[in-house]
Amino acid sequence: MRRRLTSLLLAGTTLLLACDFGGGYQGMAIDPPRAMPTFTFQRANGSVFSTAPVAGRPLVLFFGYTHCPDVCPTTLADWKRVRATLGDQAKAVRFVFVTVDPDRDTPAVAERYAKLYDAAFEGVSGDAATTSRMMEAFGVAAAPEPGTEATGYLVSHSSQVFLVDATGRLVALYPFGTGWDALAADLRRLVS
Repeated sequence: MRRRLTSLLLAGTTLLLACDFGGGYQGMAIDPPRAMPTFTFQRANGSVFSTAPVAGRPLVLFFGYTHCPDVCPTTLADWKRVRATLGDQAKAVRFVFVTVDPDRDTPAVAERYAKLYDAAFEGVSGDAATTSRMMEAFGVAAAPEPGTEATGYLVSHSSQVFLVDATGRLVALYPFGTGWDALAADLRRLVS
């Protein structure tokens, strides 16, 4: 586990080194943009969700878990503000919450959690292998840590939001604490 976490942290560091606050993005631009692999997840109702590019529809991704006490609820609340700011343009954006805790967060649990914040949000959970491959592709790290009897175990995890354009290229990321208005401005630019 420690070796996997170390390799994920190195991948995340490599991704961050490719970033700059340029390229016309309010977030940290990925320069050059990076083509991302496609991942598929089975929804609770049996249908399939895919991260494959959809013409004219950028993808906003966040990796978290439903028992998260702070970062995840704050991020999804910020996404709700972004959708409200975008108005009708928000219909073109795919907001996807990917759990890093598939043992507890079944597809139904992940979906229900995301939709608590906005009915348009997707919450997905995959098997451990799919989750691990996706985390590695995005340079995301996560590791369980002790919690309390009330919370159960906690999961330390990367906390940035990823912006993938409609052609499937990672173009920007937003570290936790970046104002939600930066993501809104960048999305408005992509869907205009």
